[in-house]
Amino acid sequence: MMSTGWSWYVIAIVAFNILGCVWLLWWTGKRRPGDPKPDETSHIWDGDLTEYNKPLPRWWINLFYLTIIYAIGYLIWYPGLGNFAGWSGWTSRKELAQDQKTEDTKLAATLAAFRDRPIDELARDPVAVKLGGSIFSNTCASCHGSGGRGAKGFPNLTDTVWKWGGKPEQVLQSVLDGREGVMPPWGQVLQGMGGDDAVVSIVAYVQSLSHPMADSYWAAKGKPIFEGICVACHGADGKGNQDLGAPDLTDNYWLYGDSNEDLRTSIVMGRHGAMPAHLQILGETRARLAAAYVWSLSHRANMPVPAARAATTDTKPTP
Repeated sequence: MMSTGWSWYVIAIVAFNILGCVWLLWWTGKRRPGDPKPDETSHIWDGDLTEYNKPLPRWWINLFYLTIIYAIGYLIWYPGLGNFAGWSGWTSRKELAQDQKTEDTKLAATLAAFRDRPIDELARDPVAVKLGGSIFSNTCASCHGSGGRGAKGFPNLTDTVWKWGGKPEQVLQSVLDGREGVMPPWGQVLQGMGGDDAVVSIVAYVQSLSHPMADSYWAAKGKPIFEGICVACHGADGKGNQDLGAPDLTDNYWLYGDSNEDLRTSIVMGRHGAMPAHLQILGETRARLAAAYVWSLSHRANMPVPAARAATTDTKPTP
């Protein structure tokens, strides 16, 4: 709400403009003694082209007066005169709230069929998957891509690698509550354990876990370092810990890349990945539908074949 001074300023400007329109119509719509006749302007071209100065028809002028009366009524009924709220009590906030209530009612009716159903069950429902895909496109695609294949620093959702677990309840928890994965920076610690040689050694050992052909000399030097500082999260065998979001270092999937430079950055500088919680953003049912769509991306091979397609597949060609 504006101050009283500004309110009166707006009211004055509006009143001045309305009165100015009335005066302009009155002043230009009347004829005065001594005015030339409409056809006596003396503006003649080519001997027979004459410019007239005829006033507008009275009915036309009256229409302008009616629009002014309408404007005054509008400003009385709706807010427009400073802080005056209008007799109707209308506000854009109230209209928005009413529209939201209407649309929320429609949405609740649509989502009612999917409430509290397991996401692996929803993933087998084509309607649920279609709705979930739409929610995913609007909410999740900016990070994971339109096809769910992710990017550097953002997980690929179409494979079978799950940092926080791939069971239906684990995937749903990731969507509802979010996840936060932190790889602490070990640069200062490694400086005290041999400096750059320690960094090279631990990088080589980590690479050897998924690439056995890595430099065995440096990998052997890196193993004791790994066992001293990394096993707490990644385990003695390097297979990680889904409860902590610590990745499996023995597979071929690297969220931030597996080059020497990528691994060096991850170890020395650390990494911090955050998946925001979507319960408050989407609501429980819509988040569940999005999770069902995500589940379907990596479990398509296990989905039931539609009846029409199955019938076509089972029919042998006629020789």
